[in-house]
Amino acid sequence: MVDVSVIIVNRNTKKKLYDCLKSIFEQSSNCSIEVIVVDNASQDDSQFMVKNEFPIITLIENSQNLGFARANNIGIKAASGRYVALVNSDVVVLKDCIEKLISSMDENSDVGIAGPKILNADNSLQPSCGRFPSLWNNFCQAVGLEIVFPMSSFFGDWTMKYWAHDSLRRVDVLNGCFWMVRRKALEEVGLLDERFFMYGEDLDWCRRFHDAGWDVCFYPDAQAIHYGGASSATAPIRFYLEMQRADLQYWEKHHGRLKQVCYGLIILLRHLIRVVLFAIIYLVHPQSRSRTRFKLRRSIACIQWLLRLRTIESE
Repeated sequence: MVDVSVIIVNRNTKKKLYDCLKSIFEQSSNCSIEVIVVDNASQDDSQFMVKNEFPIITLIENSQNLGFARANNIGIKAASGRYVALVNSDVVVLKDCIEKLISSMDENSDVGIAGPKILNADNSLQPSCGRFPSLWNNFCQAVGLEIVFPMSSFFGDWTMKYWAHDSLRRVDVLNGCFWMVRRKALEEVGLLDERFFMYGEDLDWCRRFHDAGWDVCFYPDAQAIHYGGASSATAPIRFYLEMQRADLQYWEKHHGRLKQVCYGLIILLRHLIRVVLFAIIYLVHPQSRSRTRFKLRRSIACIQWLLRLRTIESE
């Protein structure tokens, strides 16, 4: 059995996928690895690149875009490692990142999921830990309290910006761009919920691991760069709506009806506030109208989607 099976879901991110794969092989020489790429019907010759440049890799080619959770599950079913690492195609693994995660998890048998310190392209910190969503932290984000008091654990506790991300810590949620998962825990908790097409599966899976008694841990000594937005960059409003839909799915799965309704009202309030704010900015700052127009359209689209969803549910 190999130490770790690295699973990468790809859709039209050939260049970033190449950099990701190259970094895995170059920076992980002290452990045994199998790499599985699950391609969601890419149209940019990603499949040819993998076959040509990395023939040792197992490539699974889907005939259509099956979404993030379902594609990862296909890779997990094909994996043989005692650990399974789910890595986004827009991640570059830094030196010994995978080995350090394996070593830490070998030493801490209660850890079901571990995640490294995530950096931006300029090596600045990219917050990758968070608390479980609550009505309070969603309200703080909706009305801007999280922005006004970013270093407050009371007002800004969702993304944990108040914490320096410089120590080993048990957390509620790890960003799904890079997970190391213990096979024993995976077999107990189960696969990703395929009802989450692209977003929300990280919240759901981390909660399920917690509910099953497994720790979710952040390890700062292991590091990786996450470029972000590799697949969603070409259709930002559509993907923003997808994130909103996934958040609602999470609340519907893990909370009662009253909290679901309250959450929906908070999100509606969030977008209404932003429509007013962006409209004012659009009028008083002509030089930024292109960017502001996009943000205004995005919030209006979310409001329209929310109201339409509520109408459908009431029928």
